[in-house]
Parts: sequence; structure tokens; C-alpha cells
Amino acid sequence: MHPGLAAGLVFGGCCSNVVFLELLVREFPGCGNLVTFAQFFFIAVEGFIFEANFGRKRPVIPIKYYFIMVAMFFTVSVVNNYALNLNISMPLHMIFRSGSLIANMALGIIILKKRYTVSKYASIALVSLGIFICTFMSAKQVSSTSSTSKKEEEESLSAFLWWLLGIAALTFALLMSARMGIFQETLYKKFGKHSKEALYYNHALPIPGFLLLAPDIYKQAVLFNQSELFQVPVLGLSLPIMWFYLIMNVITQYVCIRGVFILTTECTSLTVTLVVTLRKFVSLIFSILYFRNSFTAWHWVGTLLVFVGTLIYTEVWNSLGATLEQKGKADEKKQE
Repeated sequence: MHPGLAAGLVFGGCCSNVVFLELLVREFPGCGNLVTFAQFFFIAVEGFIFEANFGRKRPVIPIKYYFIMVAMFFTVSVVNNYALNLNISMPLHMIFRSGSLIANMALGIIILKKRYTVSKYASIALVSLGIFICTFMSAKQVSSTSSTSKKEEEESLSAFLWWLLGIAALTFALLMSARMGIFQETLYKKFGKHSKEALYYNHALPIPGFLLLAPDIYKQAVLFNQSELFQVPVLGLSLPIMWFYLIMNVITQYVCIRGVFILTTECTSLTVTLVVTLRKFVSLIFSILYFRNSFTAWHWVGTLLVFVGTLIYTEVWNSLGATLEQKGKADEKKQE
């Protein structure tokens, strides 16, 4: 597949996925476990058929390592979902998760004893400052109140405490995700890259774990059944609109993941990082404008710092400069 088409899948799939996720959590903030289960189940079934060949194909990486990876992956997914139910807005959720560079660098220094260039440290400082600004301004919005009654003040304080718990959950998920990335990196160095296999086992092995969340998943499914009916275009079927949003979320999630997988096989890691970063920025802008999420000028400043810091970290400017220089030399040779 042409890299441009793969990038289109990433933008189209991932951005659409965020839209349907926000439509879901705006109506039912606690539906994260149901959404995650649906996504995992769909990708697991697809992988069982096309990757595992109905269980006949043995994994290249020993299954015991996948169990460790899955425990981390499952924990990160569930904790991130619960954060949306703790007064964390979708824009703040996306911005905070962009801080994965900070977590990766910190754990890389501690665990792998890595050392980085000055530009890397500067980029991380920008990302950290951007996240701090956005988090601080969101905290002010959550804690501010014009109420005068004691009851309203207590409700405001309760909302702020839940928000703090949400920030703690996002921080934990961020560090756990970075640790999982380091674990994957060591596995790929030892056994080679098997991204499609890892995608399948990361989604198939956690399925039994959702039994622990079954009461919550069932509760959300009942609420979904009670939503208004929606006429599906072309098919002419009627189903509760929340189920339609969920189906579209699952499909777009699959398109998004497959697009990223294709990019990793067709392009450099730098190109993949750039595409994913730009996709996050587009999703953030759309979420703010379309869903009218609260976003002040300071939020914009923080967002800009996060994405500029991310681009500096990936050395996009140096790569673009080198590409332009090579193109210039090629043009000079043609003229000669």
C-alpha cells in the first residue's frame, strides 16, 4: 500500500474514532469498559482468523512474554477509560496522553541508562510545560464556582477531588504505557519485530479479564439499549443510536490501528511519529470546535508547546532539512 494511503487511513480512522468516542462518553461517561471490550473482541476475532490461522499458527515470541505485555496493556486501557469518568475532558485527556515522551525518556534514563542530546531535553521541557499549563487551567475551571450555598460548594469540592483522581489515573497509565514500550523494545531486539502478531495477542489474551468488569459492561449495555432508535443509512436497519456509535468506534479503531501498522512497515519511525502527532493535533482541534469543549487562550498556549516539543523530539526539522538538501543536490545534478 502507498504510504500516502496509509497516512490517510490513520487520519481518517483515528480522527473518526475520537469523534465517536466523544459521542459515546458525552452521553454515558462510564461506558469506557464496554467500548474497550468491543474493540478488543473485534480485533481478537480478526487476528484469530487472519493472523493465528484459527489457532494453528504458533507465535514467534514466546507466549509468556505476551502475558506480561498484556497485563500492562489491559491495565493502561482500563485506567485511561476510567479517567474519562472522573471529570477529565476529552481535550485534556488527549493532551495529557501526548506526554508519553516525558514518561518514555524518564524510564529510559532510569531503566535503560540512556542519555539524550540537549535538543531532546529541551523538547521534553516544552512538553512538560505545555501539559502543566493545560492541567493547571483545567484545575481552575473545575474548582471555580460562583455558588454561595454550602451544598454547592461541597459539590464543587467533590468534583475537584474526582478530577484530581482522574489526573492521578492518567499519570499512572502514562508511566505504565512507557514501561510497556520499553518491554516491547527489548522483546523486538531479541526476537525481531512481529507487530501484527503482537497486535493480535495484546487484544486476544485480555478477553477473559473483562469477566471482572462484566457487571459494569452489562449495565452500560442496558443503557445503550434504552437510547433512541437510529435508522442506519443504506442498510435500512433501526438500532439504538449508542450501539451505532459503538460499532462505528470499533470499525474506525481497527482502521486506525491497521493504518499505523502499514505505516510502520512502509515508512521510517520518524514519519510514523510525525503522522501520529499531527493526527492528535487534528483530533484535538476538531474536538474543541465541533463539541464546543471549554478551551481558553492558555490551553492553546499549552497545546502549542506540547506539539512543538513533540516535533522537536522527533527531529522533524532536521529530517526535512536533510530531505530538502538532498533534493536540491539531485536537481543540481540534473541541470548539469
